[in-house]
Amino acid sequence: MKSLGKFPDRFRVALTIDTEQRGRPADPDNPRRLLEALAAAAAPASFFIQGRWAGAYPDLARRIAADGHLIGNHSYYHAPMNLLTDEGIRNSVGRAEEAIVVATGVDPRPWFRCPYGEGEDDARVLALLAELGYRNVTWDFETDDWQTGRDAGALIETVVQGCRDLGDGARVLLHSWPDVTAAALPEMIVCLRAAGAELVRLNDFAA
Repeated sequence: MKSLGKFPDRFRVALTIDTEQRGRPADPDNPRRLLEALAAAAAPASFFIQGRWAGAYPDLARRIAADGHLIGNHSYYHAPMNLLTDEGIRNSVGRAEEAIVVATGVDPRPWFRCPYGEGEDDARVLALLAELGYRNVTWDFETDDWQTGRDAGALIETVVQGCRDLGDGARVLLHSWPDVTAAALPEMIVCLRAAGAELVRLNDFAA
């Protein structure tokens, strides 16, 4: 990876991690590796947890909470919200909330992220989320870490330069399951901080 250099300005970055069932073949230990990397660097993150994932991996979900990361709701089945009926949305969000609370002891409200971003501009979906005590949180920077063949060095360079270009308040989208994300995260944190980034949780933007 080529040197990104150092930048004098300080800017805040929120690493947001969609924590869900694997979309493609990947090392099942990757979520734990992400948590280890964040803990070793004393770096906070914001996790949007799929309800079905929380039920399948309660120990990992519990650790996310115990390590002090922000927790949000990422629906139960990861179905596009705009394709669900009103009752389907209520069921997906409610079941996920219950699973997350059982696993972590943390109420994920008001943080919600629509799977695939589908429904985030849909007035019906947003109104139903508000009825349930949530607001959708999108991202400013898509890393495409889920795509096959992504290179760790290129991913790091893309994230650091992209955050620098966006400036203060960048919300980066990562996923918990890809091999490249687990491989890149330790150096990504180092490079972001070297570039002037302060890593924060989403709720720190409002502080």
